[in-house]
Amino acid sequence: MAAEKLVLGLFQDETRAAAAIQALAGSSWKLKEVHSPLPSEKIQRALKTKKSKVGYFTLGGGIVGFITGITLAIFTSVQWNIIVSGKPVVALAPFLIVGFEFTVLFAVFGNILGLLTQTRLPEFKTIQTYDPKCSGEHFGILAACAEGQQGALMAFFHEKGGEGTLV
Repeated sequence: MAAEKLVLGLFQDETRAAAAIQALAGSSWKLKEVHSPLPSEKIQRALKTKKSKVGYFTLGGGIVGFITGITLAIFTSVQWNIIVSGKPVVALAPFLIVGFEFTVLFAVFGNILGLLTQTRLPEFKTIQTYDPKCSGEHFGILAACAEGQQGALMAFFHEKGGEGTLV
C-alpha cells in the first residue's frame, strides 16, 4: 500500500470551502479534518454531520431529577410522623418546588455527561496538522492522498479557490 500524504487547503471564503468539501466526497482523496475560525452552517451541511444527541441527555437528566425530587420530598415527609392541623402529609404543590430544583440540577448533570460522551472528551491526542491561519480568517481542509498525487490535490484546492500546502 502506498504511503499516505497530507495536503492542507486554506480558503478565505466558507462557501468555497464547503464546495471543496462536497467535491472531495466524490473523489479518491480522503477528507481528514476541517478547521474553521467560526461556526459555519455551510460547512456543517457539507460535512453532513448528524444532529447532536446532547439534548436527549439533558431531557433524560431532567426527567430523572424531577422524579427523584418528588420521591425524596414524599419519602422525607412520610418519615416525619407528626401531622400538623389535619393537613395532608403528602402535599404535591410544595413538592413541585423541590421537583423543579432537582430537575434543573439533574438536567445540568445530564448535559455535562452528554457533552463528555458525545464529543468524546477528553481527547488526549494533539493536533499535529493545524495551521494558525485557521484561527483568524481561513478555513482549513486537511485531505489525504496517495504518494505522488500531492500536486493534483494541491491543484484541486487551487481550482476550488483556495491554496494548497504540503503538511
